[in-house]
Amino acid sequence: MTTNDKIPQLRMLAPESFHEKLTRRAIFKMGSAAAGLALVVAACGGDDDSSAPTTDGGDGTTPPSGSTLASGEWSRVINAATGTLAMYTWGDYNDPLLVGKQAEDAIGVSMKVDYFNSNEDLITKLATSGGNSGFDIVVPTGPYIPQMIEKGLIQKFDTSLIPNMVNVDPAYLAQPWDPNNEYSVCKNWGTTGFFWDSTVITRDLVTWQDFFDACMNEASGNCSVIDTGPNVWGAWCWANGKDWNGTDTADLDACEAFLVDELAQHIKKFDSYPSTALAEGAYALSMAWNGDARQAYFRIAEAGGDPTVWKWALGTPTTELWMDNYCIAAGAPNAEAAHAWISWDLIPEISIQDLQYHGYHTGMKEMPQLISELAPDVEFGDMIFFDETQVATMSTQEITSAIDRQVDILNKMKAKAGA
Repeated sequence: MTTNDKIPQLRMLAPESFHEKLTRRAIFKMGSAAAGLALVVAACGGDDDSSAPTTDGGDGTTPPSGSTLASGEWSRVINAATGTLAMYTWGDYNDPLLVGKQAEDAIGVSMKVDYFNSNEDLITKLATSGGNSGFDIVVPTGPYIPQMIEKGLIQKFDTSLIPNMVNVDPAYLAQPWDPNNEYSVCKNWGTTGFFWDSTVITRDLVTWQDFFDACMNEASGNCSVIDTGPNVWGAWCWANGKDWNGTDTADLDACEAFLVDELAQHIKKFDSYPSTALAEGAYALSMAWNGDARQAYFRIAEAGGDPTVWKWALGTPTTELWMDNYCIAAGAPNAEAAHAWISWDLIPEISIQDLQYHGYHTGMKEMPQLISELAPDVEFGDMIFFDETQVATMSTQEITSAIDRQVDILNKMKAKAGA
């Protein structure tokens, strides 16, 4: 997806008043942001509470048991399934209940979840399995989907078995990588920035240059970066005013010289999911996806640390916008259950439950209304919803001829860092 294809629609869905009403510090001190967020979401729209909640939504539709229902017209079809359902996804990427007991109770399946660190790892795993990976649902980032289709790694949906896809906002459908949503549907979208301990790094970090400088100074030997080639290449590009979808050899050489010869020796670990390690005090500075950084606040508090000393910044002047997607693996042992679970996850009440856990925008229609009605006390909303100015700084990855070089640079960084 090019920067301009869908971003105007994404901007419309970002409740910018989150930024006017909330601070992370205030949320932690209050324990609940219910009062503030009631005002925030009302300002974002969704204030028509005259319509009664839809309890049946049409033929075959069943509401989630015991849940508060969003008002308006929604599809809530739940298709029963049996057996085991295996998912291969990014780390800690769903509310454990939704891939555990709640899924078993609602659909009838027992779930097994395994994790990967990068799209490259996912593709390699599926490609080397010869269609016998044992996985049913996989979760690639959008631009990787065309090559997965071409290589026969994912199968077409039976869209009649995913009736709740109608709940997804059109802004997140018909993406360039799958224009007819024959193979994929939006799971959620997010972006990338950095998270630091302000007792160690006492200055404010704003730009990607600031991030690199702090990693090589105050946080030397105590910082982490995301474990993917495109992300480390991207960070260098964002810091140096380069197009991260470019393929210029001179830029790749300069990137390698800096990341391998200068930065790598300061890196403690290549970690795509640093939230748990941050709670354990492993890093003073981490490059992180917004949802994982948000989870770090909770885990630091749960571990007895002081979350108020930690700061998050969306990297500037530019950063990425990515969308991850639910797909069904070729040769899925339980494709019927995969369709049933994906459709269930697209019920608005289930989707917002997941959003509150992982901290990423799930692409539902009428998002401000859903937050107002289903999650008025959502914490760290400014790490989930981004305003127009912020979204304008984000661009989406394209798969280019430089992808192998990006992965090679990452591997050389790891060798140099000994991590």
